[in-house]
Amino acid sequence: MADILGILALLIGLELVLGVDNILVISIFVSRLKKEEQQKARIIGLALAMIARIVLLFLLLQLTELTNPVLWHFSVRDLILVIGGLFLIYKAVKEIHHTVELKDELIDEAEAAKKNTFRSVITQIVLLDIVFSVDSVITAIGLTDEVWVIVTAVILSFIGILIFAKPIGEFILENPALKILALSFLISIGITIFMEGFHKEVPKAYIYLPMGFALAVELLQMRYAKNRKKFNSNDSPL
Repeated sequence: MADILGILALLIGLELVLGVDNILVISIFVSRLKKEEQQKARIIGLALAMIARIVLLFLLLQLTELTNPVLWHFSVRDLILVIGGLFLIYKAVKEIHHTVELKDELIDEAEAAKKNTFRSVITQIVLLDIVFSVDSVITAIGLTDEVWVIVTAVILSFIGILIFAKPIGEFILENPALKILALSFLISIGITIFMEGFHKEVPKAYIYLPMGFALAVELLQMRYAKNRKKFNSNDSPL
């Protein structure tokens, strides 16, 4: 029983770490919707993504040929990673362009809503979560044969992601520098996923550690700017 609880804790930790990717993707996608639709999109998108991940788990248990070549030396898993990685890179680069060029400031909310329907945002969230899920689900299957342990870890981790998705997402979107940093993070993840599709493994530490350092530096810069503004305000003559 202790071994099972240890594996459960390990899987929950793995899912939560990978959940950072989900929070970034969801934050960017739902920002295109009207304010009153954003939280609804988060909940529905995460719920469907969780169901899709559980379905993927049972599918992988039945279809061992998912890792066998089907096109040249590419397996179904490889094709999912290559296509998903390219799509993630495209979306992140497009969002950086929109942010830097102030594209969102030039169109009103009604026009933006027409281009980004609720259904399309939900679809993109679910599809990208499936891409993120492939490796984590395969890893989970390699760690344990107890399906209920994996399903429990997925459900508990998604509850955690749901709790933190809104505050973290809003904090990122309220700070343009953090938004661009998060999008750069998604580009790095997209490149990593793409390379894994070509059987080129990239240690996750090479991605997470530099981005964590960059985030820490940016937070210090924001803290400095806030204190500097407060100091100047207090120092100004009445």
